[in-house]
Amino acid sequence: MSLPKQWAEKVGIETGTRVSIQTQPDGKLLINPILEGRTIKTKRIDVTGYEANALERDIIAAYLYGYDRIEFTSKRILAEQKQVIRKVCYKLIGPEIIEESSSCVVIQDLLNPNELHIKKGIHRMFLITVSMQKDAIRALKTADTDLALDVSQRDDEVDRLCLLISKQFRSILCGGRMPDSSETSIEEYHDFRMAAGPIERIADHSQRIAIVASKMQEPVREDVMDAIENLSSKYLELVEQAVDALYNSDTSLANQVIDSIDSLHLHVTELRASILKLESHETMISLGTIVDSLSRIGDLGSNIAEIAINSAIKDK
Repeated sequence: MSLPKQWAEKVGIETGTRVSIQTQPDGKLLINPILEGRTIKTKRIDVTGYEANALERDIIAAYLYGYDRIEFTSKRILAEQKQVIRKVCYKLIGPEIIEESSSCVVIQDLLNPNELHIKKGIHRMFLITVSMQKDAIRALKTADTDLALDVSQRDDEVDRLCLLISKQFRSILCGGRMPDSSETSIEEYHDFRMAAGPIERIADHSQRIAIVASKMQEPVREDVMDAIENLSSKYLELVEQAVDALYNSDTSLANQVIDSIDSLHLHVTELRASILKLESHETMISLGTIVDSLSRIGDLGSNIAEIAINSAIKDK
């Protein structure tokens, strides 16, 4: 097979080098060099004088950039800095500490990026997010602080998946191989990566509701609680339909979702008016925060539906 000389030299292909050829959904062929002994991308960070927040941001940035190995060095790495490194490793999928001493800590990404397909990752994010929202409202209704804490902790898993998807997409933009290239085009990969953001923020709002629920000092009045439950269920149903529209390239369903979410604004206004009639100012503030998060979940569902429309329009 003859290949462009300039490209072959750039990626290290010589006569007799093996390459893989993959078919794409649009009929194109993807030629990917199979290079033996791939160089491990390493990032070295001198943590001397690093504050915790700055160190955490740099580790996540190195992860998203695609470094396989990150080496932290200093004459003496502080216990607080090691704690930050361990904490970030827990927040990310793949990196593990493989070496540790008083002057050096090494983490390495042990995950094979081909193990997670983008559509499966988004679906997993969505399922966790839906369970968080349902349980957050249940915790509010039953004053279950333990369930509220569990909801809050589940947000970490959604964040981990979102960061992994972002890392994979960046790798693809830099010429990396798509894990599911035979089923998903680069355009679709981009659209699903875009959808990961709203889903992650819906999980954040579910966590926010759970935190408020855990601090409520008195039960919610029955009629107000029923209205909150009803609004939450409607928004969750519409978010699910928006995700279905994205997976099935259904513009008609996506437009219905956007119209339905717009029609719920009146219900939100009425619910806020009911909350303002409550006697306890603390309860008013807490429930106002929850209704605000529910409204934002609706807006994020509209964002997913718009992404579905943009993704599907190319087929028309």
